[in-house]
Amino acid sequence: MTDVAWERIATLLPGVDGRGRPWRNHRQVINGVLWRLRTGAPWRDLAERYGPWQTAYERFARWEADGTWARLLEQVQVLDDSVGAVEWTVSVDSTINRAHQHAAGARKKGPAAGDELEDPARVSAGQALGRSRGGLTTKIHLACDGRGLPLAVVVTPGNVNDSTVFDTVMDELRVPRTGAGRPRRRPDAVIADKAYSSRAIRQVLRRRGIQAVIPERADQKANRLRRGTTGGRPPTFDRELYKTRNVVERCFARLKQFRAIATRFDKLAARYHAGLHLASLILWLREPVTQPRRVPTAG
Repeated sequence: MTDVAWERIATLLPGVDGRGRPWRNHRQVINGVLWRLRTGAPWRDLAERYGPWQTAYERFARWEADGTWARLLEQVQVLDDSVGAVEWTVSVDSTINRAHQHAAGARKKGPAAGDELEDPARVSAGQALGRSRGGLTTKIHLACDGRGLPLAVVVTPGNVNDSTVFDTVMDELRVPRTGAGRPRRRPDAVIADKAYSSRAIRQVLRRRGIQAVIPERADQKANRLRRGTTGGRPPTFDRELYKTRNVVERCFARLKQFRAIATRFDKLAARYHAGLHLASLILWLREPVTQPRRVPTAG
């Protein structure tokens, strides 16, 4: 972690409360967690310069459980939004990542005495693992701003349809204000590909006053034309604004530079999700805080 990035989060980290043993240096431990996230190496292979691997893992797990990683990401988003750096033309998409064999085998709970064993398929789904021809996979659903920085991240089994998670992704999109007022939850526009082309999604965005930039699928267009005047008007579609959708693909590419994100090694979905929060935080810290650039708008 660079000195500039460290200065932005150092004051946001948990402090010593006087109870128990003192913390090992936060920066050393976070660098160790980042090394493991970047390389995908087992925790036990953590380089010695980062201290004991048990300390790094326990700090990572503790801060995942108490929400520290998510709060750090949120605070950095808040600071950027307070100076108008966040571009609220949001792109939504998903990507499927292979799960390593080490990611399998986690249980949600141990069965009570005399109970039947849990269905393995249900246990896998509970840990965001889906089975397909290629084996176990996890899907990352992402909403990023116009600069390609993550605003909301949701993980599901790899065999889950994109459109069914759209509402969950939009619910996770939340940036608090620095002063009074409700958190910002409504972007100016949402850009998505044909996988999200459904009447339900368009209606949700319309009710919230959000411009939908989603192309119509060929089968939907043919069905509308076949019905004639009863088929309704074609949905509005801004082709120029849709050209900026590639920012979400670039965001996925940057996240997958962390090998523990590109391939899932964590048994628990919460651990993998925490790694996504940390990787997203690093992307935000790398981005210089500047005024937003102008993007094409309708009309």
